Amino acid sequence: MNNHSPSDRSPSTNNPREGHAVLGEFQLAPDRIHLNHGSYGAVPRIVQAEQDRLRAHIERDATSFFQDELPTALRDMAVQVARRLGGQAADWVFCENATSAINGILASFPLKPGDQIVTTSHAYGAVLKAMRLWAERKGASLVTIELPAISEGEDRIVELIASGLGPRCRLLVVDHITSATATVLPVRRIVEAAHRAGVAVLIDGAHAPGQVELDVPAIGADWYTGNAHKWLFAPKGCGLLWTAPNRQAETGPAVLSHGTGSGYLPAFDWIGTRDVTPWLSFVAAAQAHDSFPGLIARNRGLAGQGAAILLEKLDAPPSAPPRMRAAMAAVVLKDSAPDPELAQEFRRALAGRHGIIAPVYAFSGKLWLRISAQIYNEPDDYLRCAAACLDLRESFLAESFR
Repeated sequence: MNNHSPSDRSPSTNNPREGHAVLGEFQLAPDRIHLNHGSYGAVPRIVQAEQDRLRAHIERDATSFFQDELPTALRDMAVQVARRLGGQAADWVFCENATSAINGILASFPLKPGDQIVTTSHAYGAVLKAMRLWAERKGASLVTIELPAISEGEDRIVELIASGLGPRCRLLVVDHITSATATVLPVRRIVEAAHRAGVAVLIDGAHAPGQVELDVPAIGADWYTGNAHKWLFAPKGCGLLWTAPNRQAETGPAVLSHGTGSGYLPAFDWIGTRDVTPWLSFVAAAQAHDSFPGLIARNRGLAGQGAAILLEKLDAPPSAPPRMRAAMAAVVLKDSAPDPELAQEFRRALAGRHGIIAPVYAFSGKLWLRISAQIYNEPDDYLRCAAACLDLRESFLAESFR
């Protein structure tokens, strides 16, 4: 699996379960164009109904639920995760999000003074801060490998990362799909290069489940974490962590509770009272995703159309070639980035004046716009986005675009 080849399928606007016709199956505001599925996802009403049912069930007898039902229910749900994403149920645990899982691994990993954690310049900001802090606490250091903002191809990325793994590197943390540039990195090749150098690998796949086909064990990493609440329609707070069997004894959550010292599964499955309904809604979310046949290929094709529209209308080049993109695309609005707050004002103006919901941000000295494609989008959404950006260039940010 793990197939990232571009799809030639053109999204249809005639299917009654595609495009704006399906907005009613979500709680999304119908008067806005939603092009930011990547940040927070969207939960179908049918999945929300299952989560509501689960919450009501728990409240009927929380004691019996948490003490008697939950342990079996979590492991049953892990079986379903393994069937969809690969591996064995015993390799999968739930967490609130990918950032939480990464903090657990960073806390657990046996670093010594002088060791290095290595990552790339495309690492997610929150994860970058966590890596720096955990390295400092253990007397280690963080090394950041600079990758081009606009990709020069998979070979160059693998070459840059492999050449940045020095003799003191113990852990490489790398994204599967980058947040800032929406680039699908060649993670299997990166893992192979790191393992040849004797370096353990943690893949931050926050955006991957539901956006690309996955066979997680086949990637070969030591750890792989992702979110089901971004692209797989799960409620917010449905994070997933896969750990290779030979790494499980040393891996624990960031929050230590009653399961500490009892093994990988007990440590993660119980770290105190919390809302577990996002995890127990995994099957409902996966079924909702499957109710849209060919969704991954459909979204990939539509995101490609969107990127082409923005390139034509705005002269805004995408960050990566089509083979390195999935259901998102990041395009350069301006080669020099304004103040970050000005980028946020642009984003707010897109929403307030034009009803376009999309991230606008500064990264690597450029001003970026990132679009997503989901079942509720149509090609016209990206035409409207391009027109809105043109309007803002002429008025709101005229001075900064000269």
